[in-house]
Amino acid sequence: MRGFLAMIILGATVIAAQAQPMPQLYDVHDVAADDALNIRAEPSAGAEIIGTLAHDAQNVEVVATNDAGTWGRVNSGEGSGWVNLRYMAERGVHIDNYNLPNDLFCTGTEPFWSASNIGGALHFDTPDAPGQDMPIWIAQDSGIADDLRRMVHMGGNGGQATAFIYPASCNDGMSDLQFGLAISLMTAPDAPLLSGCCTLSR
Repeated sequence: MRGFLAMIILGATVIAAQAQPMPQLYDVHDVAADDALNIRAEPSAGAEIIGTLAHDAQNVEVVATNDAGTWGRVNSGEGSGWVNLRYMAERGVHIDNYNLPNDLFCTGTEPFWSASNIGGALHFDTPDAPGQDMPIWIAQDSGIADDLRRMVHMGGNGGQATAFIYPASCNDGMSDLQFGLAISLMTAPDAPLLSGCCTLSR
């Protein structure tokens, strides 16, 4: 029985290791200068075109792939669609000296708030209290390559602020945009728990 369970666990580990980690940043490539890459409503060459990406578009966030890994979901306007990954070159996620993705931007509703990774601090804004900088003390990763989970400890308003950032299918509740990262955030020890979505490229 133990051997069987070990085989199941090992199998799950292999599957997880083979899966492409998402979200990721890509650049459009191999598209002619007088052409564009179509964004389609479904991961199919025959699906409706709902938008386009420029032939030289960069830092395009792919938040998920289809089961075959041949199409990637991207945001376009107020919704999301699919692009053929044959025409996308993986750019990778660049991590800053504070162990967070360079252009990480998170937002939530009820109440409305946003948080940006800026120069070693999480810059926190609400309509009533804009511009609070929470200096990052540590953003701890898992030690696993390409794993974007982060437990973040910061200097908050009146004590330690804490955030957990993790890959998950996430929606802002106000649009059809799709995100590949979610966040749970407390700006102080006695502050309410905030939930939201994050993007790697604003």
